[in-house]
Amino acid sequence: MRAEGRPLLDIFSGGRMGPGHRDRFTGAQLEQIRRTVRRAPEVMVKVTGGARKLGAVAVHFAYISANGELEIETDEGESVSKEGHKRLLKDWHLELSAGQYRERRSENAAARGVKLVHNIVLSMPSPTSPDKVLAAAKTFAREKFALNHRYAMVLHTHQQHPHVHLVVKAEGVDGRRLRIDKALLREWRQDFAQMMRDQGIAANATPRAVRGQNQRAPRDAAFRAEQRGRSHAMRRQVESIAREISQTGTIRDSAHGKLLETRKAVVAGWMGIAATLDAQGEIVLAGDVRYFANHLPQVLTDRERLAERFIQHLKGHVHPQDREKDLVRDRAAERTR
Repeated sequence: MRAEGRPLLDIFSGGRMGPGHRDRFTGAQLEQIRRTVRRAPEVMVKVTGGARKLGAVAVHFAYISANGELEIETDEGESVSKEGHKRLLKDWHLELSAGQYRERRSENAAARGVKLVHNIVLSMPSPTSPDKVLAAAKTFAREKFALNHRYAMVLHTHQQHPHVHLVVKAEGVDGRRLRIDKALLREWRQDFAQMMRDQGIAANATPRAVRGQNQRAPRDAAFRAEQRGRSHAMRRQVESIAREISQTGTIRDSAHGKLLETRKAVVAGWMGIAATLDAQGEIVLAGDVRYFANHLPQVLTDRERLAERFIQHLKGHVHPQDREKDLVRDRAAERTR
């Protein structure tokens, strides 16, 4: 079974078995397996958007700097305070980006400029040292963008997971534009995990399905709304679940069957890895792999997971108004794991 043209159980950081050793794992692959089955913390590298207008870039600078309370560090090693934001924008010459001022395709269509910057977040779970995350982020930015793409960054520590906001100019000095696709994001995750390990921090980068997780992180705007307890989408989901439980006594989700098939394929893949490890003489690691595969989290869709918590809260006789707040808080906590 494959996903997006790749093997479903793709746990290796681009590693491949050599032509004459397809029945053996390399040392690097063995370490990758150990990190995964021992549940080393997973890095997060996420593109959260990007601005098409100068004003929007300025707003994002204000956001990541907490309206100037935090200094922005540039690719030139300069620390920029709130008073220097305008100068930084001017130095980047964003208004000269090729294709920014596109003509309208028709009289009814609005002119849409190209993306001026990419907003990227590099993160590790708590209790990772924020200084280590920042050091790895600096290495990441330097290796990926230095001398071609201007960039700036800020470390945030106000949430449970320390993370770095990285703003990268989309157009390079060579005139080429930075295009970010899923393959490049996978590569970035793997590289950032290695950079965290270089800092002495156990870090891993594997797909969610490999770890038995299927829940996607909510979009930033929705997540912030959930944190504030004002998510209309969450409220509608809870109300829908409450109605279905009251009418049928259970929750049914058509997506469950597909997730179950994916899980079966993942477990079969892990068992194949264990068999190869046995043949290679890695008996202890093979046992760890089998234990890991047999103790993956329960297969639940997002709707089923929310229903399970709703029922738990009902059994706990929680006040209805507090019940929804707790559900939102649970989702927020899970987002940081």
